[in-house]
Amino acid sequence: MPEHRAAVLGSPIAHSLSPALHCAAYEALGLRDWHYGAFELDEDAFGAWFSELGPQWSGLSLTMPLKRVVMPLLSEVTPLAEAVGAVNTVTWTADRRTVGTNTDVYGLVQALRSVGVSAPLESACIVGAGATASSAVAALAELGCRNVTVLARSAERAGQPLEVAEKLSVQARVGTLDEHAVVMSAQAVVVTLPGPAAGEWAKGLHVSGRPDGPMLDVSYHPWPTRAAQLWTSAGAASVGGFEMLLHQAAEQVRLMTGLQAPVDEMRVAGEKVLASR
Repeated sequence: MPEHRAAVLGSPIAHSLSPALHCAAYEALGLRDWHYGAFELDEDAFGAWFSELGPQWSGLSLTMPLKRVVMPLLSEVTPLAEAVGAVNTVTWTADRRTVGTNTDVYGLVQALRSVGVSAPLESACIVGAGATASSAVAALAELGCRNVTVLARSAERAGQPLEVAEKLSVQARVGTLDEHAVVMSAQAVVVTLPGPAAGEWAKGLHVSGRPDGPMLDVSYHPWPTRAAQLWTSAGAASVGGFEMLLHQAAEQVRLMTGLQAPVDEMRVAGEKVLASR
């Protein structure tokens, strides 16, 4: 049988759990001719590397800074990935056309569902305004939410998630990071700040009483984060970014191989790697 190759690309890439997750899936599915690697590539190096890929390639997982860079190089981009402005998965059709999709949104939806979030949501809050915040807007829209508050350091920083909200008919408002009452009253909270920034934000987070909804903090190591600890101590549910990462990878496996991903086996492999760090 011909060899199938797939890989995760980005910079930095050494910390990625994707190889462990995908390789565990291949083993569980008996896909002995599938191989998954990792390549450290930045924006400048990616184009030439991508153009030289041969017919053995079946899928790519993309991290920053390549999620936007790849888009003009593809034959097709799905409407969801176009709306979010980010592709994290590339697959090939039978006639070798390249298709860009976004499974981050799927991962976010599954993570939120794991802590009881279901449609329709009346209100949600996103802390942070970077690329993950844009995917969070799309995930919340998929869960029926039509009113989102994006908390950012400044209104200027929130342009991308506001743009996504407009495309998806979501009413969005920008607030400041110190609007703790908004966080407490939201039916779902998604913290998208990177680790150090999230820690600083959580230091000032005033939790009085029980929050109205669960929290998804996209950080996953170390876990629990300070914000998640505050949330669970106050009696509300919280979930970390590993759940999002696991399910977005599972959807990638399905798209790349055509087979349903073995989520349980992938979870064990990912948790084993995290426990060793």
